[in-house]
Amino acid sequence: MEANVRANQTLLIAAGNIGSEAKLATSIAEASRIIAVDGGLSHLNQLGICPRIVIGDLDSAEEARQQANDALAQYEAELVKARTEAGEMIAKARQDAKAVAEELRANNTRELGEIKQAATADIDAAKKAAIGELHAQASTLAVAIAGKILDREISAVDQQALVNETLAEMANTK
Repeated sequence: MEANVRANQTLLIAAGNIGSEAKLATSIAEASRIIAVDGGLSHLNQLGICPRIVIGDLDSAEEARQQANDALAQYEAELVKARTEAGEMIAKARQDAKAVAEELRANNTRELGEIKQAATADIDAAKKAAIGELHAQASTLAVAIAGKILDREISAVDQQALVNETLAEMANTK
C-alpha cells in the first residue's frame, strides 16, 4: 500500500528558501507530479525541471522569461564576440601565411639567382678552357701538317715564325 501511495505523491514547489538540495532532489525523484506555485517556477527552472502544472499570478514566470531573454542576449553577444575573434584570428593567420610565402619566394629567387651566376661562371670558365685547348690542338696539328709537307724546305727559324703567325691569327678570331 505504501508503494501505491508514493506513486501518487504530488510535490508543490513555492517561492522562498529551498533548504537542503539533497532533500529536494529526493522529493523530486519520488514525486509523480510536480506543481510550481508562483516563485517556485524559478527554482524549478534553475534545476532544469519542467513542472506539470503552474499555479499563481505568473509574476515569477515573467521574471523567468526576462532572465531567459537576458541570458539569450548575453549568449548572442558572446557568440558575436567569439565570431569576431575567430575572424580576426583567421585573417591574421592568412596574413602570416602570405608573409611567409613571400619570404620563401624571395629566398628562392635569390638562391636561384646565385645558382645561375655560379653556373654561368662555370660555363664561361669551361668555354675559355675549351677554346684555349682547341687553339693549342689546332696549332699543334697545323704545325705538324705543315712540317710534314714542308719538312725539308723550312728552316727552324721560319717554322717558329709560321707558328707564331698562326697563333696570332687564331687569337684574333676569338
